[in-house]
Amino acid sequence: MPKATGAGENGLGWGLRAWVAVVVLLLLAPTLVVIPMSFSASATFAFPPRNWSLRWYEQFFTSDAWMSSLVTSLEVGLLVAALATVLGVAAAFALDRGRFVGRGAIRTLAMAPMIMPGIVVAVAIYAVFLRWHLTGTVTGFVLAHTTLAIPFVITSVTTSLAGYDRTVETAAASLGANPATTFRRITLPLVLPGVASGFAFAFVTSLDEVVIALFLQTPNVRTLPVQMYDSITLQIDPTIAAASSLMVVATTLVLLIPQLLRRRRSTS
Repeated sequence: MPKATGAGENGLGWGLRAWVAVVVLLLLAPTLVVIPMSFSASATFAFPPRNWSLRWYEQFFTSDAWMSSLVTSLEVGLLVAALATVLGVAAAFALDRGRFVGRGAIRTLAMAPMIMPGIVVAVAIYAVFLRWHLTGTVTGFVLAHTTLAIPFVITSVTTSLAGYDRTVETAAASLGANPATTFRRITLPLVLPGVASGFAFAFVTSLDEVVIALFLQTPNVRTLPVQMYDSITLQIDPTIAAASSLMVVATTLVLLIPQLLRRRRSTS
């Protein structure tokens, strides 16, 4: 009986590994096509590339339209990550430690942007921002993307708080530390991996978002995903392959940083 159980567990393990390998392959397949295409010397999309060149990266970094959209995306992304992290951490602590009526409803409402279809959120935000004259402004982009990013921060920080031992706060208070000092020197360092993950997810959410950006964009203020969307729908511009490759590398690095910090922290 023990051997049969072990065989069943091993079989399930190999089946799960095979399924994960298939999913990873499907997720990576477009990247394995786009990145080589970004180094093609052809004037059109060609895979596999016949000749290799950096012309499309040069076109990306020398184009005013592409660089303007990149700068706007980075500016909006960093502001969104900072604002969403502050609000998300506060909301996560309130929902985790607060004991008030309607806490479940507030949690559901905070998670709604993550669940609702993007086009529904985009139309609602556009209708409100049009009345408030926030369309086509960096402030409008920051507020809209922050709404989408906050649920990711709340989820990440709440996960960190799930394994948090609050007796350390009691010990700090017994030694004379006030609440602000306890939070700064005890609580925040312990949940820092979750905060860092929330910051990274908020930045990536803003960097990759395109639906709301299509509603809020103007010729003078547009994000990189909107520029990429226009380049593939209005014209055949292989520069999008270089832009897509840079986006993949950037988002991967941003998401890996919290993992490296968590591993370094656990090792130390």
